[in-house]
Amino acid sequence: MADIQEKPDLLDKLGAYLNPALIFALLALVLAGWGWWQTRLELTAIRHELSEHLTAANEAAQESRILSQQTAYNNRDLTLRVAEIQAKLADSQNQQLALEALYRDMAKSRDDWTLADIEQIVLIANQQLQLDGNVKGAIIALQTADARLQSIDKPQFTNLRRTLNADIHRLQLLPQVDTVGITLRLDDLIAEVDHLPLASDQEIPIKMTKRSTPVRTDEATRFSAEMWQELKSLVQIRRLDTPDNALLAPEQSYFLRQNLKLRLLTARIALFAHDEVSYKADLIAAKTWLSQYFNVNDARTQNSIAQIDKLISSPVSIRLPGLEQSLNALRASRLARDQ
Repeated sequence: MADIQEKPDLLDKLGAYLNPALIFALLALVLAGWGWWQTRLELTAIRHELSEHLTAANEAAQESRILSQQTAYNNRDLTLRVAEIQAKLADSQNQQLALEALYRDMAKSRDDWTLADIEQIVLIANQQLQLDGNVKGAIIALQTADARLQSIDKPQFTNLRRTLNADIHRLQLLPQVDTVGITLRLDDLIAEVDHLPLASDQEIPIKMTKRSTPVRTDEATRFSAEMWQELKSLVQIRRLDTPDNALLAPEQSYFLRQNLKLRLLTARIALFAHDEVSYKADLIAAKTWLSQYFNVNDARTQNSIAQIDKLISSPVSIRLPGLEQSLNALRASRLARDQ
């Protein structure tokens, strides 16, 4: 019973201590402690997380600094390489400009050399045309000059090519004179002069006198008769058809042949000069000398006279134009290039 009485007392004491305000305060304290603890844990976690973030940020910053340094080094190297490339590019541009200038100079020099060569060709063609009357040679020379200009293919030479083609057309319209063929025939006649027989060299057959049957005489009489026959054979009587065909001494025959050659040579010179009057006069004189002083019965003399007749009938007088227009156009082109 005593025990039962003591228990209610204890309960009463506990009830006195466990009043609602105290319980509420204890609960509040517990809740506050638990909140503080939770807050502490959260702060610790946040601090730890923040520390990790800071560590990561430091590592990132360090890596960034390293990358920045590498980037700076790379930029420095890149700047140096760009400077080197720019320097090489400047050198390349300077070399290109120098090469372009050299090419222009070489092209100009090449054109100047070509124009000089063409001018020389036209000058030679003009000389041959005026001195030798070589129309074909002049046409070939002008065509060669036009082909050289065509290979250059530059518009500034159009007028020059037009002038050259005009001269070519004008020369092609000229009547053709076979200057080379006539020259060769004159050369053949000159070479044949030394082989033509003279009229004074004709052999007249000697009538052989019949020897009578020798009569027996003494040796002196027979020797005298034979000597007389030999003496008669040494003397020949010739009949000349014309009084002009006198016997010519060897030195006179030599000068006759040389004068005939000279006549043919002067005819050749007149051919080159297109002097038809002098050309025909020399050929007529050569024909007259052949007919007068040479053996006209010989086939060689007859052939020479026939060749001279053909040459006399060949016209050689042609008014040849000059190439001054082409030469003036060439000089104008060179002067324009120099300016």
